Amino acid sequence: MLGVGAVAALGAVAWCTVYQMNKGVVTVQTSPVVRQDLTSIVTASGEIRPQNYTNVLGEGFGKITDIVVKEGDYVKKGDVLLHLESVQPGADVQAQEAGLQAAEAGSRAAAANYDSTVATLAQKQADLDKAKFDWQRCQQLFQEQLISRQDYDAGKAAYDGALAAFNATQAQVDQTRAAREQSRASADSTRATLTHMKDVLRKTTYRAPISGIVTYIDVRVGENVVPGIQNAEGSFLLNISDMSVVTAEVKVDETDIASIRSGQPTSVTIDAIPGKVFRGRVTEVGEQAILRTSGQAATTQTTANTQEARDFKVVVTLDSPPSGLRPGLSTTAKIETAHVASVLTIPIQALAERSRKELEEARDGNNGNVTLAASRSDASNGAKETDVQGVFVVRRKKAEFVPVVTGVAGVTDIEVTSGLQEGDQIVTGSYKALRTLRPGASVKIDNSPPKREETSGS
Repeated sequence: MLGVGAVAALGAVAWCTVYQMNKGVVTVQTSPVVRQDLTSIVTASGEIRPQNYTNVLGEGFGKITDIVVKEGDYVKKGDVLLHLESVQPGADVQAQEAGLQAAEAGSRAAAANYDSTVATLAQKQADLDKAKFDWQRCQQLFQEQLISRQDYDAGKAAYDGALAAFNATQAQVDQTRAAREQSRASADSTRATLTHMKDVLRKTTYRAPISGIVTYIDVRVGENVVPGIQNAEGSFLLNISDMSVVTAEVKVDETDIASIRSGQPTSVTIDAIPGKVFRGRVTEVGEQAILRTSGQAATTQTTANTQEARDFKVVVTLDSPPSGLRPGLSTTAKIETAHVASVLTIPIQALAERSRKELEEARDGNNGNVTLAASRSDASNGAKETDVQGVFVVRRKKAEFVPVVTGVAGVTDIEVTSGLQEGDQIVTGSYKALRTLRPGASVKIDNSPPKREETSGS
């Protein structure tokens, strides 16, 4: 009994010793600071869209009599898409063409009459010149008393008659000129009306405005088409998409839009084509904020004060789009916003924040083993920050808090520009340990993989 008691006492002493040695020791997981290439990526989702597409809308009244194309057909610019009822517009064009022919014939007749009157005026001018010369001769002969008074009066009468005939013909020229201009204006008016009638007739046959694939048809034979009036659009008929240049239109969160620039390389995945990644580049960055749920612009009067999350539209053009893509396919784009080579990196989860008060207390309690560094804002305006960002470095089996300055952030790692050296062992887990770990605390490293819980079969 004495021997058993002695063994029990020794065991109790040994247990107390081990307990006191391990009291306050935190089990952590660590990883070294490594140097590697780092790429910052912004992920956004959206849908596939063609760069060029058009919605064919109604341009005139009429009933659809024939739809030439179907969804999925490839059409060239100018190909016929569908026909509307065209009996009345066709008859109007024929009647107007006949009226134009009559107006043009009247215009030609008026022009000929004008030319004839001008020729008559030239003849009257010649007669007037001859009568004027005769009259001047008669005046000279009468003064010399070589002719009688009767001949003198006859010469004057002949000159007055020629002058009156010339004036009458001149008036006829003015009249025929006005008639010619009137007939020309009438022909022009008839021609303009014919152009309008032909345009109405043209709008009964719809042709493809661009080359592409008919992606959607919204009408059927027998339905009526209505044109747009004022602020109301016309009837939507069909959609044509040019899939030669394909884009991914995605929505980027407002917190990430400041880092997006045109030309940035992008990896695009399409849900309908799993396992493949397509390369592209940012070609358009939207300037208008869009409400996430409603899709309305966030700068309108009705949405300006809404506290809802906002997105920005970003367009990525695919370098080599696969065949068979359709507008509206769901897609995810990973935009490379920054890239640095051979820099010191740490896992993002290793970053921690501690208050300056806590760090100062730990420094005083550990004889100055905790380093305090001024943040960039402290250097600029001298203001004290409440929290300091840093990591826990394992040195002499203790966790020392080291403030760090970070740079480019990747998917899982982040660049460290100051505060650490390559090879430093930093605490990366667990989450509970990082959240509660105090500067200068004793730590125990356990980097063994977590054990999987065995599931018992039923």
